[in-house]
Amino acid sequence: MTLVPGFDVKKPFGSSVRSWRSRLGISQEQLAARAGLHRTYVCDVERGARNVSLESIDKLARALEISVAALFSYPSSPGQPGAEKIPEEGLVDILFVEDDPRDAELALEALKSITNRVQLARDGQAALDFLFCQGQCAGRQQSQRPQLILLDLGLPKIDGLEVLRRIKSDPRTASIPVVVLTASTRDRDIQTSRQLGALACIVKPVDLRNLTQVTPQLSLQWALLKVSPAPPRCALEPAP
Repeated sequence: MTLVPGFDVKKPFGSSVRSWRSRLGISQEQLAARAGLHRTYVCDVERGARNVSLESIDKLARALEISVAALFSYPSSPGQPGAEKIPEEGLVDILFVEDDPRDAELALEALKSITNRVQLARDGQAALDFLFCQGQCAGRQQSQRPQLILLDLGLPKIDGLEVLRRIKSDPRTASIPVVVLTASTRDRDIQTSRQLGALACIVKPVDLRNLTQVTPQLSLQWALLKVSPAPPRCALEPAP
């Protein structure tokens, strides 16, 4: 699991689950039943001994009647010390490139629930400007790049395949994982995307389930954590 150096996210996350469960006054067995998980699994989570998928985090939050973001806030139960919170600089910055308003709305809602910071680009040119610090983002520093790109293919101005080609052909951005968003798994552009260097493909709209399926390939889990702190961002279009 990729973590901020010296920070073990599993233990404070387990403390948070235990604290919220105590507030509800339910047992581990009751929480497991509510979440559709095995009691041993919940026990391991609370002990900080389990790497939890995004899907399981969502199930736990629903069972505890809170949002995923609240689950990562780590409240303390009565008589218990507060748990350590994941540093904001440890969260992966995501560049989301999507022009369809409805698909963007659905995906941003899913991404909001895992607490990551998201920049939205609505066309291919805006995405390239953001990545290469040009045009409207000429004032950005080269070090302020996202650690994950979610890229739609049907973009105005510059199409998604060309954006992907430029990302992977430039040494400054070639190492950034790109997940292509497509309308169908039979899309003929999927093979081309993989040949150009896309790490994975997701059938739109983006949600916790299909994002969970690709995070193991990204070596990112939970709230999508990264190794080193990120400098302040240049706003392209903040997610609402």
